[in-house]
Amino acid sequence: MLSNLFDGLSMKKILVTGGAGYIGSHTCKALSKAGMEPIVFDNLVLGHQWAVKWGGLEVGDLLDRDRIVDVAKKVRPEGVIHFAGHSCVGESVSDPAKYWRNNVAGTINLLDALVYINSPPVVFSSSCTVYGITNVDLISENVAVEPINPYGETKRAVEIMLKDYEVAADLRHIVLRYFNAAGSDADAEIGESHNPETHLIPLAIASAAGDMKALKIFGTDYSTADGTCVRDYIHVTDLADAHVRALNYLLDGGDSNLFNLGAGVGYSVREVVDAVGRIVGSPVPTEPSVRRPGDPTRLVADTGHAREILHWKPVNSDLDNIVATAWRWYQMRKQVLSWPGLGADKLDVS
Repeated sequence: MLSNLFDGLSMKKILVTGGAGYIGSHTCKALSKAGMEPIVFDNLVLGHQWAVKWGGLEVGDLLDRDRIVDVAKKVRPEGVIHFAGHSCVGESVSDPAKYWRNNVAGTINLLDALVYINSPPVVFSSSCTVYGITNVDLISENVAVEPINPYGETKRAVEIMLKDYEVAADLRHIVLRYFNAAGSDADAEIGESHNPETHLIPLAIASAAGDMKALKIFGTDYSTADGTCVRDYIHVTDLADAHVRALNYLLDGGDSNLFNLGAGVGYSVREVVDAVGRIVGSPVPTEPSVRRPGDPTRLVADTGHAREILHWKPVNSDLDNIVATAWRWYQMRKQVLSWPGLGADKLDVS
């Protein structure tokens, strides 16, 4: 009888581009918990079909203009969260055309499709890489934007594009510039699974577990307490929560806005490595290596704006909790799924 009461109710449909990926899938789970229906649009090149658990899947590529127009008309979403795009800094330097084509041209196709259906509001997944190299302890949204690589440039280009589409087509939007996404779903239903893996925490876990050779630390002579660079690690569940809050803010009529998302706390590479060894129960073998060009000494977010406007705060982003959830996911994935190539020489701590 109770189910019949809900038969006539329809959940808000939210189109999630790149929703089969790491952050996208966690956000789909959060959307479902919030009573919305995520519809994933993904080409499954970097995303995984097994990560689509909380709504429908429309397979397609944003570079296929007709396909995204057809999906937009079919779904008629009340809101959109846009994750789809490539995100490896090093690759963007060696193959910039790939990044401008996918991240920018693909977004043009998406925004044009949304204009056809009366411009539902958009939450855009941007990045702290737009700031480039800074010399401040905490990076606020008012810090100058000066990207130093093609990946950051493409994120900045989309931010500018969104402003132009708002003027031309009343496309309200929120830009979320987040710092280092880390950790995994507390239930270990989904988690980080890149091929090759490039992020510090899963690579450190693989080294501690004996599944990978010594972890390379790129730069041990930074002007920090232990000589390694400092980053802000934000739990992916906290990121997902922020996306839902940003979307609700827009659905409630809020104006376009921009927010940094981070824990507001910096940890050095060695502090992260020590935490992994402590949680896994085995030290992480490491190998010092030279700095990578363009790596800032410190990147830590000032999150005051998101706390004030979105009433958001990171509640899962304690470093030990981040590592513990990543470790549970690593163990589960090794048991249930085939573990992808780790790419030990591709470590990315930026």
